[in-house]
Amino acid sequence: MIKINLLYRSVAEKEKKTNIARQLVIVVVATVIFAILIASAQIFMMRSIANIEGDIKARETRLVALKKILGEIDDIRMEKQTLERKLAVIKRLEEDRLYPVRLLDEINAMVLPKDVRLTKVSEQGPQLSIEGVGRDNIAVALFMKNLELSRYIQSVELVSSRQVTISGVNVNQFSLSCVKKRS
Repeated sequence: MIKINLLYRSVAEKEKKTNIARQLVIVVVATVIFAILIASAQIFMMRSIANIEGDIKARETRLVALKKILGEIDDIRMEKQTLERKLAVIKRLEEDRLYPVRLLDEINAMVLPKDVRLTKVSEQGPQLSIEGVGRDNIAVALFMKNLELSRYIQSVELVSSRQVTISGVNVNQFSLSCVKKRS
């Protein structure tokens, strides 16, 4: 009689089926773990991207605000420069307002009361013309020397000088041309 080991086949088949089932479970568990890891990585990346995009938007908003502030600063600088120019003009006008008075006061202080008398002082731009009479040429020369030492007059030239008689007294009538230091 022939013996057939039916049990062995069924154990072998059971083991084979168990191995296949075990391998299938391992593959399924590994696939699920891998899918969970991929999903976790994806969620982490999405959160990171969302955070970075939020930071970008916040920084862009800050950049817009800073550009606006920078524009305001530029406007303020331009206004400041305009005001400084206006103040410089006002200061110059204020100085120029008193300049003729100071110039005439200085000329008057240089006139020798007993020796020189002025008859005309006129101004055209930087030129100043002075006419008058002096006791003699020395008094006229001394007056010219005093004018050259003035802080308001740059140079003095004698245009003409001639002797005339006024009320029976011989005097020198003179005409001077001066260049002012600034108008």
